Amino acid sequence: MAPSHISIPTKLPLLVVSNGVLFPGSTIRIPVTTVRNVNLVRSRLTSDSRLSSTVIGIVTKEPGKDGKGSTIHEIGTAGVVVQVTGTSWPRPVYTLLVTGLCRFRLVSIIQEHPYLMATIKQLEDLKNVDGEDDAQLAELVAEFKETAQKLIDMLDISVPGVAKLKTAVEQAPSQQLADAVAALIGGSLLERLQVLDALDVGARIRVTLPLLLRHIQKLKDIQEDKSEEKEKKNVQMIRLSRGGRNLSPMLDPPDDGDNDITDLAERIKSANMPEEAAKAANKELSRLKRMAPHMPEYSTTRNYLELLVDLPWSSSVKETCHITKARSDLDADHYGLEKVKRRVLEYLAVRQLRGDLKGPILCFVGPPGVGKTSIAKSIATTLGRPYHRMSLGGVSDQHDIRGHRRTYVGAMPGRVIQGLRSVKVKNPVMLLDEIDKLGSGIHGDPGAALLEVLDPEQNSTFTDTYLNLPFDLSQVLFVATANSLTTIPTPLLDRMEVINVPGYTQEEKVMIGHLHLLPKQLREHGLSNDILNMPKEVIATIIGEYTREAGVRTLERKIGALCRAVAVQVAESTSGETKTPQEVEVAEEQADLSGDANKVVVTAEGQAKEQALPQHQSTTQLREHLELPIVVDQKMIHNILGPPIFQSGLAGRVSVPGVAVGLAWTPVGGEVMVVEASRSPGDSGLTLTGQLGSVMQESAKIALSWVRQHAYLLQLEKDFMKDEEIHMHFPAGAISKDGPSAGVTILTVLVSLLSSRCVRPDVAMTGEITLNGVVLPVGGIKEKLLAAHRAGLTTVIIPAANKKDLTDIPNSILNEIEVVLVNTAGEVLTAAFEDGFPDIVPEDEAVMKTLRSKL
Repeated sequence: MAPSHISIPTKLPLLVVSNGVLFPGSTIRIPVTTVRNVNLVRSRLTSDSRLSSTVIGIVTKEPGKDGKGSTIHEIGTAGVVVQVTGTSWPRPVYTLLVTGLCRFRLVSIIQEHPYLMATIKQLEDLKNVDGEDDAQLAELVAEFKETAQKLIDMLDISVPGVAKLKTAVEQAPSQQLADAVAALIGGSLLERLQVLDALDVGARIRVTLPLLLRHIQKLKDIQEDKSEEKEKKNVQMIRLSRGGRNLSPMLDPPDDGDNDITDLAERIKSANMPEEAAKAANKELSRLKRMAPHMPEYSTTRNYLELLVDLPWSSSVKETCHITKARSDLDADHYGLEKVKRRVLEYLAVRQLRGDLKGPILCFVGPPGVGKTSIAKSIATTLGRPYHRMSLGGVSDQHDIRGHRRTYVGAMPGRVIQGLRSVKVKNPVMLLDEIDKLGSGIHGDPGAALLEVLDPEQNSTFTDTYLNLPFDLSQVLFVATANSLTTIPTPLLDRMEVINVPGYTQEEKVMIGHLHLLPKQLREHGLSNDILNMPKEVIATIIGEYTREAGVRTLERKIGALCRAVAVQVAESTSGETKTPQEVEVAEEQADLSGDANKVVVTAEGQAKEQALPQHQSTTQLREHLELPIVVDQKMIHNILGPPIFQSGLAGRVSVPGVAVGLAWTPVGGEVMVVEASRSPGDSGLTLTGQLGSVMQESAKIALSWVRQHAYLLQLEKDFMKDEEIHMHFPAGAISKDGPSAGVTILTVLVSLLSSRCVRPDVAMTGEITLNGVVLPVGGIKEKLLAAHRAGLTTVIIPAANKKDLTDIPNSILNEIEVVLVNTAGEVLTAAFEDGFPDIVPEDEAVMKTLRSKL
């Protein structure tokens, strides 16, 4: 109730509301949206801590009498702001909780900017006046209370809003009784303003009494409909509790929210959920019915129910798995990759025979651009399943996989559940792309969250944190891709079957470019084979001079650059033909009649430009302007792509002592690495640069020890390090390097530098050495041989223990590269230098004989 014995200032700041009325003694929330109201909040409420600054005038904007414009109602209510909520960033949004004190009349507006300020006149004294002294007024008050009690009896007293109405009727003084009831039962804006304008207590009660009678009649009408009586009453009772201050929503007819709830109920019935999910959905639906749309929990609950009904609990597609079709699809989409395609066909064959396969998850590992993702798409196409790609690169929060708790603001389900919701079936092919790029941080490890997803024994009851219900993932076919296995956690790697997808050979790249990339780029650039001819020799030139990659992405970009240049020539050859707007109209009519796809567009200058794809134009018309087909040659390549980026062969760099070519493995394929060394006076010993890891530094120390041990047999000076220092550098110093496979390369560089002999320019090598000069096997042989072939090297030295890896090398590569298998450091030097080191080979043979005898 409004406090008594209080006087308000004669000058008040005004807060203008559009669709609300504040009564003395009532409390309402007022959203602040207009500029003037925001300025008022900032100036008087958030920056001024005095108590007097919290007293403001609340006035209502009412429509004009002629239906045009609006005016400020002259009667307002002084109120005290008891709470301010909201934020000033990124845009000011505030909500005020205001309690009414007394009525006032506007005298004049004395300030308009930055907010309204007015002089006012207080209209009523807040002293208690006992209306029962007047018999007529007492009778009117009694009738009003009796009518209000009838309304209360028709409602549920346990609802907070009804209890508040009962308290107001029983305890409010006569002058505040009508205000308290009018604030709770509501009404139209005009009716509420009439109550506010009634200064006499009796007149105020007479204006409010018809509102009570109308609400009672509406409740009686609703209760007469017995078929809907229980549902409507329950819904409307809870609506009262959500607002706590306004009973009028109880009497409104069902709105769109009711229709949406009915629609949700029907969708829940037709979703064919498991028993546990259906029980949870119906429970949440019952809660939703008792909520008001403006409550925060309403949207959260509704979104949750929308997810439940959208998930494919029982919806699946029939799998069509035919090995013959799968083989033809894989061959049509991918050139080469025979081992990979064979493993995929084995996987699909087992599915065809069993009808189901709870085997390991396929994980394709290889450098970028070799077709890992497209293989997953081909599997989905072959099986007739929907395809969904889930990129995991950079994901460092486990909630991206498992989802967030619904209690958090902005909570969402995990990516797995979201993916199933989008494909609308429970058995899609789901690609976990870049699974090696997962991170971990303060929000948990997403790799650990994937363990349950990928485990066939557990994912039948996968529980998303947001969903909080078990969902069956056993029918989802998961396929993963990665560039490297080193960053994949061991438990996660244990759940996947790794299929290596190596880089392509030169011949494979030429065929891929000719069969796949060139037709694709011709389509994308509006060209055809009749317009552009790119021989295989040209594609081979582009590969050799402008690309150095395991995949074909750069090759595709270079082919696209050539197509764009040709597209410019074709467009320029036809752009000179302009037409008048009349000719354009005739041409359009003829095109429509003939079914021609060419389109003519008239520019702002009245000129017509033809915007058809060149392949739709008549080739005969183009030949009038160009000599077709345009054949790409060496000169055209250099004019468009510029000078060659890569030069084949490394003879120029290996023509001095102290230089050798090594082979390295990287996550993006094999790389050729030129290692250099130099001698200078000093006493620093061996200096290594190029961001080398501890393993490579140890390999350099082992190589130097072996050279010192065999200095006599190598015909080197006995104390070759006296007063001298050796500096060895590995190029690309900005990139960290580590691994044991550089041992034989470092050894060869040291021997070349100290003996002043040049290493053969066509030789590359890889392998690890021991202190006894034994060459140990290393990994990545195929990638390294492909890198050597791309660089134009013809001889590669590898450990003899890696002979088994040569079975994976295409015959086209082995026919062009001589692979030298070595067991000892002496054999490495013999193969790396023209005349070799004959004195060192017998000792190496003795070492190997001793090792074999011990084994």
